[in-house]
Amino acid sequence: MPKRIMILATDGFEQSELEKPKANLESAGFETVVVSMEDGSITGWDENDWGSDVNVDLTLDEAEAQEFDALLLPGGQINPDILRMQDKAVQLVRDFNDQGKPIAAICHAPWMLVEADIVKGRTVTSWPSLRKDLANAGGNVVDQEVAQDGNLITSRNPDDIPAFSEALIEAVEKVEIPELA
Repeated sequence: MPKRIMILATDGFEQSELEKPKANLESAGFETVVVSMEDGSITGWDENDWGSDVNVDLTLDEAEAQEFDALLLPGGQINPDILRMQDKAVQLVRDFNDQGKPIAAICHAPWMLVEADIVKGRTVTSWPSLRKDLANAGGNVVDQEVAQDGNLITSRNPDDIPAFSEALIEAVEKVEIPELA
Protein backbone atom coordinates (compact mmCIF):
# COMPACT_ATOMS: atom_id res chain seq x y z
CA MET A 1 0.00 0.00 0.00
CA PRO A 2 1.48 3.42 -0.93
CA LYS A 3 2.18 6.00 1.73
CA ARG A 4 -0.62 8.56 2.05
CA ILE A 5 -0.15 12.31 2.26
CA MET A 6 -2.96 14.56 3.49
CA ILE A 7 -3.19 17.90 1.68
CA LEU A 8 -5.17 20.22 3.94
CA ALA A 9 -6.60 23.19 2.03
CA THR A 10 -9.67 25.29 1.31
CA ASP A 11 -10.73 27.96 -1.18
CA GLY A 12 -7.96 30.46 -1.86
CA PHE A 13 -5.03 28.03 -1.73
CA GLU A 14 -2.08 29.12 -3.88
CA GLN A 15 -2.62 27.11 -7.08
CA SER A 16 1.01 26.15 -7.68
CA GLU A 17 1.67 25.34 -4.01
CA LEU A 18 -0.97 22.63 -4.02
CA GLU A 19 -0.81 21.29 -7.56
CA LYS A 20 2.97 21.07 -8.07
CA PRO A 21 3.86 19.35 -4.76
CA LYS A 22 0.83 17.06 -5.23
CA ALA A 23 2.08 16.04 -8.70
CA ASN A 24 5.62 15.57 -7.35
CA LEU A 25 4.39 13.37 -4.51
CA GLU A 26 2.28 11.27 -6.88
CA SER A 27 5.24 10.91 -9.29
CA ALA A 28 7.24 9.56 -6.33
CA GLY A 29 4.58 6.86 -5.84
CA PHE A 30 2.64 8.35 -2.94
CA GLU A 31 -1.13 8.69 -2.62
CA THR A 32 -2.38 12.23 -2.02
CA VAL A 33 -5.71 13.00 -0.37
CA VAL A 34 -7.17 16.51 -0.45
CA VAL A 35 -8.97 17.34 2.80
CA SER A 36 -11.16 20.42 3.19
CA MET A 37 -14.04 21.81 5.22
CA GLU A 38 -16.73 20.67 2.78
CA ASP A 39 -16.94 18.04 0.06
CA GLY A 40 -17.05 18.85 -3.64
CA SER A 41 -14.19 21.04 -4.81
CA ILE A 42 -12.10 23.98 -3.69
CA THR A 43 -10.86 26.85 -5.86
CA GLY A 44 -7.27 28.02 -5.96
CA TRP A 45 -5.81 31.49 -6.25
CA ASP A 46 -3.53 31.82 -9.27
CA GLU A 47 -1.35 34.96 -9.06
CA ASN A 48 -3.96 37.76 -9.45
CA ASP A 49 -7.29 35.95 -9.76
CA TRP A 50 -9.20 32.81 -8.92
CA GLY A 51 -7.64 29.68 -10.39
CA SER A 52 -8.75 26.13 -11.02
CA ASP A 53 -10.82 23.80 -8.91
CA VAL A 54 -9.37 20.79 -7.12
CA ASN A 55 -11.57 17.91 -6.01
CA VAL A 56 -11.92 17.28 -2.28
CA ASP A 57 -11.41 13.65 -1.27
CA LEU A 58 -12.34 13.88 2.42
CA THR A 59 -13.90 16.46 4.69
CA LEU A 60 -12.27 17.66 7.90
CA ASP A 61 -14.83 15.66 9.88
CA GLU A 62 -13.76 12.45 8.12
CA ALA A 63 -9.99 12.94 8.34
CA GLU A 64 -7.72 11.57 11.07
CA ALA A 65 -3.95 12.02 11.26
CA GLN A 66 -3.28 8.38 12.12
CA GLU A 67 -4.57 7.36 8.66
CA PHE A 68 -1.78 9.33 6.90
CA ASP A 69 2.00 9.36 6.74
CA ALA A 70 2.52 13.12 6.26
CA LEU A 71 0.75 16.48 5.99
CA LEU A 72 1.13 19.07 3.22
CA LEU A 73 -0.09 22.60 3.90
CA PRO A 74 -0.18 24.77 0.76
CA GLY A 75 -0.07 28.52 1.20
CA GLY A 76 -1.92 31.38 -0.33
CA GLN A 77 -3.00 34.21 1.92
CA ILE A 78 -6.69 33.24 2.04
CA ASN A 79 -6.37 29.48 2.57
CA PRO A 80 -4.45 29.24 5.87
CA ASP A 81 -6.22 32.29 7.28
CA ILE A 82 -9.55 30.45 6.92
CA LEU A 83 -8.21 27.08 8.07
CA ARG A 84 -6.58 28.42 11.23
CA MET A 85 -10.06 29.37 12.43
CA GLN A 86 -11.23 25.73 12.13
CA ASP A 87 -10.60 23.83 15.37
CA LYS A 88 -10.43 20.45 13.61
CA ALA A 89 -7.86 21.71 11.07
CA VAL A 90 -5.63 23.06 13.84
CA GLN A 91 -6.05 19.82 15.80
CA LEU A 92 -4.98 17.80 12.76
CA VAL A 93 -1.74 19.80 12.59
CA ARG A 94 -1.16 19.13 16.30
CA ASP A 95 -1.94 15.44 15.83
CA PHE A 96 0.55 15.05 12.97
CA ASN A 97 3.17 16.80 15.11
CA ASP A 98 2.40 14.68 18.19
CA GLN A 99 2.79 11.56 16.02
CA GLY A 100 6.15 12.83 14.71
CA LYS A 101 4.97 12.71 11.10
CA PRO A 102 6.33 15.11 8.46
CA ILE A 103 4.47 18.43 8.18
CA ALA A 104 5.35 20.55 5.14
CA ALA A 105 4.10 24.15 5.08
CA ILE A 106 4.91 26.68 2.36
CA CYS A 107 4.46 30.44 1.98
CA HIS A 108 1.58 31.59 4.27
CA ALA A 109 0.82 28.04 5.52
CA PRO A 110 3.14 28.33 8.55
CA TRP A 111 0.30 30.37 10.10
CA MET A 112 -1.20 26.92 10.76
CA LEU A 113 1.94 25.93 12.67
CA VAL A 114 1.67 29.09 14.79
CA GLU A 115 -2.02 28.42 15.46
CA ALA A 116 -1.22 24.81 16.46
CA ASP A 117 1.47 26.14 18.83
CA ILE A 118 4.25 23.95 17.42
CA VAL A 119 6.78 26.61 16.33
CA LYS A 120 8.53 27.40 19.64
CA GLY A 121 12.21 26.51 19.49
CA ARG A 122 11.99 25.30 15.87
CA THR A 123 13.82 26.65 12.80
CA VAL A 124 11.29 27.75 10.17
CA THR A 125 10.86 29.98 7.14
CA SER A 126 7.87 31.50 5.35
CA TRP A 127 6.61 34.31 3.20
CA PRO A 128 8.22 37.53 4.54
CA SER A 129 5.02 38.97 6.05
CA LEU A 130 4.67 35.97 8.41
CA ARG A 131 8.20 35.99 9.76
CA LYS A 132 7.35 38.29 12.69
CA ASP A 133 4.42 35.98 13.59
CA LEU A 134 6.76 32.99 13.56
CA ALA A 135 9.35 34.83 15.68
CA ASN A 136 6.65 35.92 18.15
CA ALA A 137 5.60 32.25 18.41
CA GLY A 138 9.16 31.40 19.47
CA GLY A 139 10.51 30.19 16.15
CA ASN A 140 14.05 30.62 14.87
CA VAL A 141 13.22 32.29 11.54
CA VAL A 142 15.57 31.93 8.58
CA ASP A 143 15.41 33.13 4.97
CA GLN A 144 16.21 30.05 2.86
CA GLU A 145 14.35 27.93 0.32
CA VAL A 146 13.78 25.07 2.79
CA ALA A 147 14.06 25.00 6.56
CA GLN A 148 13.83 21.53 8.06
CA ASP A 149 13.69 21.01 11.81
CA GLY A 150 12.71 17.54 12.92
CA ASN A 151 9.38 16.75 11.30
CA LEU A 152 8.74 20.37 10.19
CA ILE A 153 9.55 21.38 6.61
CA THR A 154 8.91 25.00 5.62
CA SER A 155 9.52 27.07 2.49
CA ARG A 156 9.02 30.68 1.43
CA ASN A 157 7.21 30.85 -1.91
CA PRO A 158 6.39 29.08 -5.20
CA ASP A 159 9.99 29.42 -6.41
CA ASP A 160 10.97 27.04 -3.60
CA ILE A 161 8.57 24.26 -4.68
CA PRO A 162 11.23 21.95 -6.21
CA ALA A 163 13.37 21.95 -3.04
CA PHE A 164 10.25 21.89 -0.82
CA SER A 165 8.86 18.85 -2.66
CA GLU A 166 12.21 17.08 -2.55
CA ALA A 167 12.51 17.60 1.22
CA LEU A 168 8.98 16.30 1.78
CA ILE A 169 9.51 13.26 -0.45
CA GLU A 170 12.74 12.40 1.39
CA ALA A 171 10.99 12.76 4.76
CA VAL A 172 8.06 10.57 3.70
CA GLU A 173 10.41 7.91 2.36
CA LYS A 174 11.88 7.66 5.88
CA VAL A 175 8.48 7.16 7.53
CA GLU A 176 8.18 3.57 8.68
CA ILE A 177 4.87 1.82 8.18
CA PRO A 178 4.06 -0.50 11.11
CA GLU A 179 3.93 -4.19 10.25
CA LEU A 180 0.51 -5.82 10.51
CA ALA A 181 0.43 -8.64 13.05
